[in-house]
This record gives sequence, C-alpha cells and structure tokens, in this order.
Amino acid sequence: MRTVAVLAYDGMSVFELGIVSEVFGLPRPEFDRPWYELTICAEKPGPVRVVGGATLHTEHGLDVFAAAGTVIVPGVNSGVSPELIAALRAAHARGARIMSICSGAFALAAAGLLDGRRATTHWRYADALRERHPAVEVDADVLYIDHGDVLTSAGSAAGLDLCLHVIRLDHGPSIANAVARRLVVQPHRDGGQAQFVEAPVAADPEDTRVARSMDWALGNLTEPITVATLARHAHMSERTYLRHFARATGTTPIRWLIDRRVHASLPLLETTRTPIEAIATTVGFETAVTYRHHFGQAMRTSPSAYRRAFNAPE
Repeated sequence: MRTVAVLAYDGMSVFELGIVSEVFGLPRPEFDRPWYELTICAEKPGPVRVVGGATLHTEHGLDVFAAAGTVIVPGVNSGVSPELIAALRAAHARGARIMSICSGAFALAAAGLLDGRRATTHWRYADALRERHPAVEVDADVLYIDHGDVLTSAGSAAGLDLCLHVIRLDHGPSIANAVARRLVVQPHRDGGQAQFVEAPVAADPEDTRVARSMDWALGNLTEPITVATLARHAHMSERTYLRHFARATGTTPIRWLIDRRVHASLPLLETTRTPIEAIATTVGFETAVTYRHHFGQAMRTSPSAYRRAFNAPE
C-alpha cells in the first residue's frame, strides 16, 4: 500500500488534494521507516484547472492511478466517466485499497464498490447518494467508514480523519499520533458529522451553560453522569437542557457522553496493557459488557480487535 495515487480533475478545490499530499506526500525521515510514494493523476495527462484560476500539470493518467496500492478519489463535482469507473474496478480487482473523500463516494458507488455496504459522504449529499445508488447503505452520521478494501469519508475535512486512520493501520498509533501533532489536529476527532448539519442556532447564554456542563463532564468521565446531573451543572431543567443540547450538538447528552467515553478509551487500548474490564471502569462505563456494546456500535469492532489492529501489547 506504499504507493498512493490521488485523482485530480478540472474544477476541483485543492483542499482535499492538499490533505492527501500533506499526509502521504511529505517525506517523514524522522520515523526511520519507508514512507508513502504519492502520485497525482488525472483522467488524461496534462493540465488540470483548479478553483481560483490556477492550473496544475500532471504527467500521470488513469493507468498509473489504477496501478497504485492505495487509490484516492476526492470530492467529484460532475458525472463519473466510464474510464474512471473502469480504473476503479481494475484497481479493486487487483487488491488496491480504494478511498473516497466527501462526494468522491459517488465515484466508488458508480463503480459498484459500495453495493451492499455502509458508506458515508458529506451530509449534504447523503440523500442524493441514496437515491442514485439504492444498493448502498448510506450512513451520514459518521466521519469515515472502513471496510478494509474500500473506505469512505464524510465532508472534506473528514478526509483528514480518514487519512490519519490509514496511517494508524499501516504504521501504528504512535506514528499516527505524531503525524497528527505535526498537523496540529486531534488524533481522534470525537463524534460524527451529525453535529455539523445545518440547523438554526441562536447564540444565547443558555448555549454557553450547556458548553460548560460538557466541559465538566469531560473532566469527570469516571463519575456517574445523568441528564439530570448535566442539567443541574447548566442550571436548567432537564427538558430545557435536552432542547438546548440537541440544538447545540445535533445529538443527545447520553449519546454524546457514550461517544466521549469510548474515545477516551482508545489511547488506553493503543498504548497500555490495562485489561478491558479496567479500561471500561476508567472511562466511566459500569460494566465491561456495556463498554463492549457501545464500543462496537461506535467503532464497528471490539475493544480487543481494536487493540490488536493498532499493535498495542497484550
């Protein structure tokens, strides 16, 4: 998977291309191990016009794109050509890892690579992806989904979450965390993209009080925390708190709290030998059974499998 190819196309924004270039294209001699070899490709070699009136030039076409170990399609702004579909199918048949960022999922769906599978894209395009490709199980609430051979991510910035996830798979959590620090981003971004769905939010003092209650909860994850507890810290009734919390975050207090506890457990799984039962208690779950249940729902794997995948010692 060391060879990485990303598609450039006329009219694209360079942001997603920049994410891929930053993560996979820059040399990382400090890690003292072979890094990736990135190639920017286009459907036809030559000039590619990008947003802002600039033009980039690449000598590499779809033959190089389809031959890479990891193939990345950023957000597409028009129809998917038969040539691109063929290249994606050929890459997948050869065993390449296929990734999409934002609306790039439409290209993967057009190639049939998402049929019968969960996939994500930007929340604004989720309904269109469902309508256009009914065989795809669209999940618009997550930042990325990994099926091993095919990976999809949500809106543009979620491409960074997915790329860091791939670094973790290939090189382990320590190096992924080091790359995240160099990018000045979180190694794990909590929550899904539901929190970013457009909704009329009016700033008022009650929203600030909700935020303060959330800060308190993050510092006290090991304590029993209920909606009543959070509402009390926000100096609100439970009903008022629930309304303002949903407006501010797009989710419920308990769902948010579960997600925070699951994500708080990830560094412990990655870097310690702490038993699963002790980790569950450390991050505030009453039992290991409850922890495993919620971990599975959030991460689509088990704590033990996650620990094995990220090379933490048993």
